[in-house]
Amino acid sequence: MKWLSWTSPGKLRSKGIIGMNRRNIRYIGRYNNRRLFPLVDDKLKTKLLAQQHGITSPALIGTVTTQFGVKHILDMLTGHAGFVIKPAKGSGGKGILVIEQSKDGAYIKPSGAVLNLTDIERHVSNILSGLYSLGGSPDVAMIESLIHFDESLMAYTYEGVPDIRVIIFKGYPVMAMMRLSTAASDGKANLHQGAVGVGLDIATGTALRGVQFDRPCYAHPDTGHDLASLVVPDWKTLLLLAAGCYEMTGLGYLGTDMVLDRRHGPMLLELNARPGLAIQMTNGEGLRPRLDMIEAQPEGQSPEARVAFAQQHFARHSELGLPADMPTSTA
Repeated sequence: MKWLSWTSPGKLRSKGIIGMNRRNIRYIGRYNNRRLFPLVDDKLKTKLLAQQHGITSPALIGTVTTQFGVKHILDMLTGHAGFVIKPAKGSGGKGILVIEQSKDGAYIKPSGAVLNLTDIERHVSNILSGLYSLGGSPDVAMIESLIHFDESLMAYTYEGVPDIRVIIFKGYPVMAMMRLSTAASDGKANLHQGAVGVGLDIATGTALRGVQFDRPCYAHPDTGHDLASLVVPDWKTLLLLAAGCYEMTGLGYLGTDMVLDRRHGPMLLELNARPGLAIQMTNGEGLRPRLDMIEAQPEGQSPEARVAFAQQHFARHSELGLPADMPTSTA
């Protein structure tokens, strides 16, 4: 069927698509206790919790909590050629500053843009004032070590780190996609800004289909690399880390954002208690049949057993190169 054919509510339901109302009421409202939301809404709390549970994440260089502390950031950054500064309570990638290398007082972004120490201090000060935080509340600036992503993924991204979103329901990996930064997305892995979303087979970590700006995408728009050849390394380890976030947070329905570091392997970047629904479009399939199947499973299964179940029951074959048949909206 044509790309725009799945537009009526009946056709969406037949495809197993869930919308925001069902997600919010049936899954988030039922399985996510609101008192646990701060564990994932605050990236610093998430990182400290991950350290307690042995879940690998980028190393924390330090934090800045007061405007007075801004003037001491140079001491914190000394000795680190590259780093990432992000707001603890930010969302949608806002306020994240990536410095790929620093030398002689110059801080160089992946795009090649050069900042100085005053620019860095100003950015940290803006984070503290709540410019990027949810609701504009005062925030904390986190400085993390730079991720050196797996070399096998370099041809699939442009001036940014590709990440993998895995939806976890009751501890089971449900659906996954990789988000690839582009020139249009300014090097950020944000689908709404123009990043490419690639659905991934839960069984193998291979590419299923690609989407950019709600339209089929078969090759990276900047590198020209064929998306059909994409395979995520160390896939089972990544799924086990993602599945373990259920025990770590107590949240029944969440999005785990993972990265692949060339030295440390799969790492947890952040968590989301209200993950978006575009993952259905990148996979060419709705979430509901998988969620229904998981709800019927007995409680108390280990992460290993949950991952094995998902890999057995949710395996798919690539659709790259075939006509797309998904809607342009999942709202």
